[in-house]
Amino acid sequence: MPEMLGADVVIIGGGGAALRAALAAHDRRATVLVLTKGELGKTGVTALSCSDRMAFHATLEHTEPGGPDPWRYHAEDIYRIGGRVSDASLARILARGAGAAFSYLDKLGVPFARRPDGLADQFVTDGSKYARACYTGPHTANHIHAALTAEVRRLNLPVLENVAAVDLAQDGKGRVVGVYLADGRRVKAGAVVLATGGAGQAYEVTVFPEGMTGDGYAMAYRAGAELVNLEFIQFGLSSVKTRLACSGSLMRAWPRLVTEEGREFLADYFPRGTPPGQIYTVLFRKGASWPVSREEPSHIIDIAVFSEMRKGHTVHMDFSRNPAGLDLAKIDPALWAKYPNLAALPPSEPPYRDSPLARLRAINAPSVAWLKERGVDLEAGDWLELAPACQHFQGGVKIDEQAATSIAGLFAAGEVAGGQHGANRPGGNALMDSQVFGKIAGQSAADYANFVQAFPPSKPKARHEPAAATEGEPIDVRDARKQIQHLMSTYASIKRTAKGVKAGLEELAELVKRPWAATQAGTEFLEETRNIALVAELVLTACGARAESRGPHLYFTSRDAIQPLPRKDPAWQVYNVIARGPGGRPKLEARKPVPPDWDLVQPTDA
Repeated sequence: MPEMLGADVVIIGGGGAALRAALAAHDRRATVLVLTKGELGKTGVTALSCSDRMAFHATLEHTEPGGPDPWRYHAEDIYRIGGRVSDASLARILARGAGAAFSYLDKLGVPFARRPDGLADQFVTDGSKYARACYTGPHTANHIHAALTAEVRRLNLPVLENVAAVDLAQDGKGRVVGVYLADGRRVKAGAVVLATGGAGQAYEVTVFPEGMTGDGYAMAYRAGAELVNLEFIQFGLSSVKTRLACSGSLMRAWPRLVTEEGREFLADYFPRGTPPGQIYTVLFRKGASWPVSREEPSHIIDIAVFSEMRKGHTVHMDFSRNPAGLDLAKIDPALWAKYPNLAALPPSEPPYRDSPLARLRAINAPSVAWLKERGVDLEAGDWLELAPACQHFQGGVKIDEQAATSIAGLFAAGEVAGGQHGANRPGGNALMDSQVFGKIAGQSAADYANFVQAFPPSKPKARHEPAAATEGEPIDVRDARKQIQHLMSTYASIKRTAKGVKAGLEELAELVKRPWAATQAGTEFLEETRNIALVAELVLTACGARAESRGPHLYFTSRDAIQPLPRKDPAWQVYNVIARGPGGRPKLEARKPVPPDWDLVQPTDA
């Protein structure tokens, strides 16, 4: 096979973690090559995703609570909110490195919001006690990606666009020495950084852009790398049409949640006799706990929506009139007081009393305009269709403090990496993680590549092509992908059961036995779908191994149950590590994560 391309450090991916790794490797004087499925600046979650106020978490000099080593409180939040199933050593690195990551982006020109005194404005986000969330607005991630892209272009770093990596090239000792592309070429590398993002396309409804098919997970697994925490996948109620995360202001406006028939259903999932005020307090608080989590009472909202969908209904938010039984005079005033500019006029007075739309306009008018531009006109009475959407993979390819995987020559950063997040993740930590470990991965890969230049590895082995399936009637690969997405959304999303996981694995096994016809879809689509199938097997395996509920992993005794099983501490304060075992089958091992090594004294105002 001709060797057309190569670099000291080859980076697979085009998102924020990939570009930060490329810049860091360049700073270490390594030659760099970025491989991206799309066009530079137009691919990856950081380039394309937005929400009502997207955050970048960082402990800065002025960040509360202050005092010596304030990063400790951030690290503690990462580890504690994560359910104590992540490596505290990686939480330490995230918390300590976030400030420098913010400063780097600030110098690149990311337009972070400022207070009147010129310091970065910060707010409290999911799960955190202190205000650490920096932001530019709905497009924080896009602004970060644009700044990184501009710097990559300024430095003229080599980027190969519109190519798909399909496997890692390894030498006789298993060391990663390059990348195989879908077009048949092999790219030589002193080291490889995986920055391919998550596998959102494994699900029917997702906030991920196209192309996020879990390629990094699959390539790393086939190479023998360890993966961790794959059962922890964040799901959040999102707009089916626009992919907008329906968190924050949309929930806090107290809309009606209805089926296509106009039937309100939330009360059916609370204990009989629950006062409406209590139900709507939970709905309001859903705005601050958007990803489903066992630790948040608002998970009942996700369960209700998912259960109605499994009954064959579609679910919608209706902002045209108030939900039944909503008496704003009986709602805790502290909830509305979260918006200081509106606190002088209580929600029980006009115009806020009159409709959810009036409240939404007051809280977040840009969201109304944003939705209208994309075909959902709330002012005209349109309903916004909701569904639990795959939002973020908490786990991934297991990394250490140097962003190194368990395979020599392979590094990982961003959402494809695992071990730095636990079951839950404080809001704003994903963007921050991409920059902290993106930098570390680039530096570590450059240092490794410089080392192996003096001790070059042996020649790479030929790629092991997947065996052709021969059982049963051929199926169009596009239909195969849809079937995988459906079974994952059914068995490995909001409600998980032992019986469901078993059924999902059986359906998947039957599907992959059949030949997949790719005549119309193309080879790249086929390779991606094979990766989705492998990721589905790994996720289902991890789900079935954790017989408790923790974070977004809600485990039930039966499909019809409303309450998930409890969280079991300390017995399940372990993470599941999956690697390729005999015959290529997943081998799972439960391990204790690295514990904290910091002292934490709560400040006097806590």
